[in-house]
Amino acid sequence: MPVTHFLFLLVSVIVAAGVTIALFAVANLPLMALAFAALSGTLILGLRRWG
Repeated sequence: MPVTHFLFLLVSVIVAAGVTIALFAVANLPLMALAFAALSGTLILGLRRWG
């Protein structure tokens, strides 16, 4: 993978995380809900992978 693609991928992931946190902040949702959603998604994807 070329360095430019890697850097673009890295920056896009960081921007997506920032946008997600900003949307949760604007909607006045607790960050604990975001953490729960992230952990739930990780668990579901993990179970699908191994199950």
